[in-house]
Order: sequence, then C-alpha cells, then structure tokens
Amino acid sequence: MGNSCFLGILVTISLCLQLFGVGVHGLGVNWGTMASHKLPPKTVVQMLKDNGIKKVKLFDADSTTMNALAGSDIEVMVAIPNDQLLAMNSYKRAKDWVRRNVTRYNFDGGVNIKYVAVGNEPFLTTYNGSFINITFPALENIQNALNEAGVGDSIKATVPSNADVYNSPESNPVPSAGRFRPDISGLMTQIVEFLAKNGAPFTINIYPFLSLYGNDDFPFNYAFFDGGNPIVDNGIQYTNVFDANFDTLVSSLRAIGHGDMTIIVGEVGWPTEGDKNANIANAQRFYNGLMPRLAGNIGTPLRPGYLEVYLFGLLDEDVKSVAPGNFERHWGIYRYDGQPKFPLDLSGQNQNRFLIPAQNVEYLPQKWCILSPNTNDLSKLADNINYACTFSDCTALGYGSSCNILDANGNASYAFNMYYQVQNQNDMACNFQGLAKVTTQNPSQGTCNFIIQIASSSFAIGPSLIGMTFFAVIASVLL
Repeated sequence: MGNSCFLGILVTISLCLQLFGVGVHGLGVNWGTMASHKLPPKTVVQMLKDNGIKKVKLFDADSTTMNALAGSDIEVMVAIPNDQLLAMNSYKRAKDWVRRNVTRYNFDGGVNIKYVAVGNEPFLTTYNGSFINITFPALENIQNALNEAGVGDSIKATVPSNADVYNSPESNPVPSAGRFRPDISGLMTQIVEFLAKNGAPFTINIYPFLSLYGNDDFPFNYAFFDGGNPIVDNGIQYTNVFDANFDTLVSSLRAIGHGDMTIIVGEVGWPTEGDKNANIANAQRFYNGLMPRLAGNIGTPLRPGYLEVYLFGLLDEDVKSVAPGNFERHWGIYRYDGQPKFPLDLSGQNQNRFLIPAQNVEYLPQKWCILSPNTNDLSKLADNINYACTFSDCTALGYGSSCNILDANGNASYAFNMYYQVQNQNDMACNFQGLAKVTTQNPSQGTCNFIIQIASSSFAIGPSLIGMTFFAVIASVLL
C-alpha cells in the first residue's frame, strides 16, 4: 500500500515535470520590457521558473530586473543598448559598466550571468552605418574588462546580429555560397577573430516570418518546418528557411577560417498580430516545428546537434516602434499580462498545453471606454482616433489582425479604450471632445479583445511620429 502510493506520487511528479517543468535543453527566452504597464519582475521570474525556462536574454541590465533574477540560477545574457556603445569606447567607462552591471551580482545567490550582449543588431542596414565604427571597440573593451575583473573565463561578450550581416549572391542563392556582407566583411572578420580568441560565441537573430512579410512571392511553407519544397545545395536538401539561413552563416564563418565557431540563435519566433501572416495558428505551426527539432538535437545540415536558442519573445510589448511593421509589438508567447496565448510544449514532445501563467496579476477595474452611442457629430472622430492611437497601441486594427473585423464605430471604441487603459482608466482619458463614455459592459467582439490593463504603470506614453503618420491613415481609411 505504502509503495504503490509512493509510486503514484513519483508518476505524478514525473508527469508534471514533463508537462510543465522541463524545457528543451539550451532553450531560453528574450525578456523585453518596452511596455506601458510592466509585470513586476519578480512575477516574471517566477513564471520563468514555473515553466522550467532556464535561460533569459535581456536588452539592458536594469537593476530591478537583475535583483529579481538573483538567486534564481537562471542563466542571463545582459545587454548594452546601442545608444551606450559610444560610451563603451572608453575603457574606463567599460570597466565601470562591468563593475556596476556584472561583477556586483557575482556572489553566492547572485545573478548567473553568462553573456554580455554588446549592442543589438548594430549593423542593420537601416541604421545607415551609425554603429559600424563603435561596436567592435566596445566589444573589445567589455570583454577585456570582464577578463581584468577575473570573470572572463565564464562570462563572454558577444554582438547579437541580424541575419542581414551575411548573404548569398543572387547568382548563386544557396547556403554554401554564404559570405559576410561586402561593406562590413572586414569588420566582421575582426569581430569573429576576437570572439574566437576569447572563446565567445557568434550570436545571430533569425526570423523566418520576415521572409514572408511584404513578399507574397516567398514560398509560404518554406517559412515553417513541415513541408517546404527543398532547395538542393551540393546534395544537401534544405526544406525550411531557418536551416538555410543558419547554414549561410556557417558558410560565412568557414570562408574566414572559423567554421567551427559556437553559434547562438539570439532571437527566433513568430508574431501573433499586426500582419496577415501574424496569427496564433501560424505561430503554433512554427513552434510545433521548432521545439521538437531543438529537443531532438537535430541542428542543421552543416551544424547537426545541439543548438542554444532564445525564443523571441516572452511578452508582448505595446510601446515598441512599429517602424519595421505592426507585428513588432506582438512577438510574445505570452500576452502583455503574462497569460499564455496558445498551447505550447517547451519540452519539444508535442504534448501542447497552455504554459503556466503569471500568478497574482492585478488588473484595473472592469471598465472600458467606448464611442458614445448618442454621438451625432462625427466630424472630429478621425482626429480623436488618431490621437488615441498615437498614445496607445492600435495595431490590432490593421489589415489581417484580430480587430480588423470591427465597423467604424468599433474602431473608434477600440482606439478610445486602448488610450483609456494606458492612462490607467483616468476619467479625463475617456472624453475625446465629448465623443466617448465609460461602460462596465465588455465591448469585445469575436476575435477582438478589448483589454483591461494590468495595475502597474512605469512608463509615460508620448507621441510618436511613426504612430501619428500610420494611424492617421488608419483613421481616414476605416471611418
């Protein structure tokens, strides 16, 4: 009797670990914080632990976040934002940064820092060379400062790069022809040689979704892992763009004599809103293909085996720039409030269940702001929608998104409510020149969710030229 009870407990524990507690070895997540209302860092860290996520990549080294990670044993990649790279060209400033953001946490029960990200995709072509001359000196200074502080053997500096740092020629668009971009090939060689000298990895961000975005000619299935028509390269069949992209990097590294360099995939994921291809069904399809491959240590044709991969991202971020596209605010596997969007199995066993949500989340009262049904004069409506969307997130109203089903009145109500929630349901935030009213009846329709914001605000939303331009167009089209 006692033994069978004990065995039952073991089976239950084993099942719980399989379903919730153990992620793919090497799997991490990106934790971005560009949100108007942030979940408390301790809540997020507990959510990571509850789901067995053992690695996290940050975009800064915020002390509140770092303090929440202390004692968790979660491996952390801290980051130096691009706007701080120039300062890191001073070795003194680099040493100060390492002291304040790395070694101060290096104690028993501190933060398990493994990497320092020097910049974030600093060589993007859209930056027009702004960071080309300052990234490598910053990388050198940070790694040398880590070495001088006595932690360089266990903590490595790296430069997370966009996949646009390499390509294959149009005349031979196959992975084996991959080379670093001609305008930065000398610089990339210097960086790679420095990384190799210090035993540091090359970090790359790969986005199959972006292959589809704005390119209706791209073969749709090739963006996923379950059925793309193969591209043959020297006898190797590539059935998906992730493998082809990754191996283009491997070939680029081989071409400069470092084909065996450790590669980390710093970002990979699929957005769920903001484009016709950004939805939950496609996100599930993508992750259902990716996770078993990671669990099985399949790797890629030129780099079979284990891959260290960070999903992008953990949470939706409602104040990210929409310059790349409206999808930018919707990469999370969780919503803004730490509630899972769709079933997912982080163990890669295809036993999809909803991830464990953030616990004890506090919300604002059950109130919404909507277009007043008694409104007769709509002459000022477009301007007010534009204002609301400039200071909040209306990307769900765009073509192919979850709220594209609304009529003109619904569009106005959605915009007014988003602004009202961002402003913490301040009574003055639901006026819009007399066009709006507060209601306690949930106005959500079909796939379109009118949110109640969480009761945590640490960010004041200001106007955005991009937002004003984009949403002025939306207002004029949808009314």
